[in-house]
Amino acid sequence: QIKTSYGYAAEYKSSGIILNRFLHKAFSVAKRVRTETKIASSAVSVAFAAVELAKKILGDLSDKTVMLIGAGEMCELAAKHFMNSGARGIMVTNRTFERAERLADDFSGEAVRFDELFLHLHRADIVLSSTGAPHIIIGPRDVEEVVKRRKFRPMFFIDIAVPRDIDQKVDDVDGAFLYTVDDLKEIVQANLAQRNLEAEKAEEIIDKEIGQFYKWLSTLEVTPAIVALRNRFDEIRRAELDKTISGWKDLPPDAEKRLEALTMAIMTKLLHPPTAVLKQAGQGGRVDLYVDALRQLFELESLQNDDEELELEE
Repeated sequence: QIKTSYGYAAEYKSSGIILNRFLHKAFSVAKRVRTETKIASSAVSVAFAAVELAKKILGDLSDKTVMLIGAGEMCELAAKHFMNSGARGIMVTNRTFERAERLADDFSGEAVRFDELFLHLHRADIVLSSTGAPHIIIGPRDVEEVVKRRKFRPMFFIDIAVPRDIDQKVDDVDGAFLYTVDDLKEIVQANLAQRNLEAEKAEEIIDKEIGQFYKWLSTLEVTPAIVALRNRFDEIRRAELDKTISGWKDLPPDAEKRLEALTMAIMTKLLHPPTAVLKQAGQGGRVDLYVDALRQLFELESLQNDDEELELEE
């Protein structure tokens, strides 16, 4: 949203130099944090941890079908993470069929009526359950029948409901593997500790970039003086160059370009020391003294310039 808004502002030239530099810096810092740290790579929500655990155990999810039992927030988050991880497809069941339909439609999935759960369960490689039921929904005998229909191809069960939806004895069924919310919480806690370490790295990057931005910001006060000084030198350079060229007979074809380059190089070298001193003065708060001296020494009448002229290098 910020990038989109800034894009409109830039298009209509309604943002100034400080906002432009600030947002460009913010975007680049965000990219550095994403690429130079692992702050976003660890699951810190139960739903995300469930998907990461499935990927770790089953590997590629592109040939895996997911059955979600429940249509609440946790199942919605899990559906999003599963689909982002490349799952082949999603089935959703819920006691209120309309809610199952809505969630399934959001992810181009299939809604299953709750009383037909065991008619479809064998089609799922991964089963994630998160309902508010006060009793067990899936027991070991149910899973034994389902696994037989699957010819004992492995099934991965994730129970993130409190109280439990899936009987713990399901984990004893050949071909069935059960993980509960307690298992996932351990993963989340470990990942949270890792993320805190990555956050420290991110803060170092941010602090360094903030320092650079403030350093640049401090030069803005002297930027008009620097631009005016350069303009004054360039005015003199051009006048003397034109005078020399106009009085030079039989000037070789490329001589004018060479003289232009020569005078520009000389001017740049002459201006580098005072420019550096002015920028340093801006950071030290001694601006007025230097600006007044420049105005008197080089007859600088105006120190006001537009935003394009103010875009000096850091």
